[in-house]
Amino acid sequence: MSDLPLSDRIALVTGASRGIGRASALALAMAGAHVVAVARTQGGLEELDDEIRATTGQSATLVPMDIAEGDGLDQLGLALHQRFGRLDILVHAAGILGPVTPVSHIEPKHWDRVYAINVTATYRLIRSFEPLLRAATAGRAIFLTSRAARSARAFTGPYASSKAAVETLVRCWADELEQTTVRAAILNPGGMRTRMRAEFLPGEDPTTLPDPSEIGPLIVELAQADLGLPKANVVFSEWKTAGKLASA
Repeated sequence: MSDLPLSDRIALVTGASRGIGRASALALAMAGAHVVAVARTQGGLEELDDEIRATTGQSATLVPMDIAEGDGLDQLGLALHQRFGRLDILVHAAGILGPVTPVSHIEPKHWDRVYAINVTATYRLIRSFEPLLRAATAGRAIFLTSRAARSARAFTGPYASSKAAVETLVRCWADELEQTTVRAAILNPGGMRTRMRAEFLPGEDPTTLPDPSEIGPLIVELAQADLGLPKANVVFSEWKTAGKLASA
């Protein structure tokens, strides 16, 4: 039997083809979990699988899909139920920035796209995968957020409001889980060297930011079944060093 901390666990990661999602998938795989990697980009998923194979000798389950398509998430939930019967870890890292513009200038199609991916997909993930998380010994669900959810800065209306909605939704869900073994956490990774960050702050020197891989150990720690999370939801502030959790 493997002595890796997440050996035999099943972990689903959204946004797994790049950035924090990719780093999370790699860290979970290296900790022993079988990763179900979800992203829109087939090529990015195949590159992730190549790296997982090279570092662990195991393969991932690749799911190329747009998480804005709720029916696809339902079908994925059914497929995981049929194949594994449970889900131990959910890391929801997928998200989009959307337009950086005054609220009054936002086109409805752009607003709807941001909310479809950032908010509605979160609800559909919870709806589809709660039964599988309950079927695990100690299901863990980790949702990525941002300081933008509470800063309310000009020109960030779609993204900031969508992240605030996600935080509220997950808090409500976590409170509903009090009498179960499932626990939910909201993680604000802070500024990292990601494509989204570069889109928002194109003039920023990326070398001043931590690489997403640096948060991998914290994702693994949050995912472990023996993590002492309280019954209600926990919001973790921007991480400072991997393995040290700071309550917001």
